[in-house]
Amino acid sequence: MEEKPKRKRGEARREALVQAAAELFWTRGFEASSLADIACAADVPLGNVYYYFKTKGDLAGAVADLFVHQTETLIEDVRTETPEPRRRLKLLVARLQAGQQSRVQHGCPILAGAREFRHTLPEHGARAAESFSLLTGFVATELGRTGLRPSIALQRARAVIADWQGSIALAHALGEPPVLAECFARMERTLGLASA
Repeated sequence: MEEKPKRKRGEARREALVQAAAELFWTRGFEASSLADIACAADVPLGNVYYYFKTKGDLAGAVADLFVHQTETLIEDVRTETPEPRRRLKLLVARLQAGQQSRVQHGCPILAGAREFRHTLPEHGARAAESFSLLTGFVATELGRTGLRPSIALQRARAVIADWQGSIALAHALGEPPVLAECFARMERTLGLASA
């Protein structure tokens, strides 16, 4: 009888640690975030951290998995909402736009993870970067469903994801939200969504 509540509490603690690590790795950086900082932010005793994660590198792997899971969930939510490819793309742009304020403040958490993990934990850096592959693949597939040739659809998908990421970096560096806001209008034009 006691096994289930214990398991749920354990899952909740693990999830809290991963969420706290993702936030701190994003806002402070991987190297500057200690396991003690993460435990404190997650409200989990430091000694308990080692039950779930033996090293900070293990936590980095869980954060990379979280990024991929969040991206898969975003794509699945958009797919479920409508079967029409242009509407799906428009919804995706709107969902990406919803996170714009935090991106101006701190940059892109996925890019930060992919970049920082790559030096010492290349497999986790590559795993985090899968989020960009998933987004690019989704955009390319939906563009292909509108009638674009696969090579053109992929090229255009890469262009919008690169524009989005470059705009996040520039808006963050300059502290200028309009840089990122302008990007979403360009994305809609590049994707042919003006009338969707």
